[in-house]
Amino acid sequence: MVLIAGIDEAGRGPCIGPMAISGVCVEETKIPELVKLGVKDSKLLTVEKRAELAREIRKIAKEYKTILIEPEEIDKVLMHPSTNLNKLEALKTAEIINYLGPDEVVVDCPQVNTKAYKFEIRNFLDRHINPAMLAENKADENFVIVAAASILAKVARDEAVEKIKKNLGVDFGSGYASDPKTIIFLEENWEDEKYGPIFRKSWDSFKKQMLAKSQTKLIEW
Repeated sequence: MVLIAGIDEAGRGPCIGPMAISGVCVEETKIPELVKLGVKDSKLLTVEKRAELAREIRKIAKEYKTILIEPEEIDKVLMHPSTNLNKLEALKTAEIINYLGPDEVVVDCPQVNTKAYKFEIRNFLDRHINPAMLAENKADENFVIVAAASILAKVARDEAVEKIKKNLGVDFGSGYASDPKTIIFLEENWEDEKYGPIFRKSWDSFKKQMLAKSQTKLIEW
């Protein structure tokens, strides 16, 4: 029985909320079932369809795992010049592979140098974990097992964002800097300690607010 896993992320780019990385592991014979369900890149699906498929994917999967990386952890990693978001993603990807224990794994690669990224992941794997590994750009478009992981990651990220909104009683939109609602919320609340934990302070969109304030102070002075 060959176990095949796919790994993908959601929420890598937003300035608000966590990043989610998910892994799905199935028996090789179950791959056609994912295809039959209509599993594909989560970005091509509606919210409702993603939720529906996520439930079915969990039923088919031998194992699955999602890790949420909160803004504070992302910011701490990016404080050090020797590391970056790709290395953090490689570390969390390895954690998922260690948990799933697949024979083969396909990983959606966030960088151009796929060979280097694969090497980075292997550095973090447990000694007894040694799957055949493929790291590929846009793997969620080309491998149904990675598309399945992309769906779980996107659902997890969306659920986390909705939970934040409910707990704080606010609506900041999608959390992406391309969303006008998100930017307005950031401009009005970036200094409020209540919202501090939800912002990625290492992001340019957040730093822009800090810079604008410092420049205003200089002008006033």
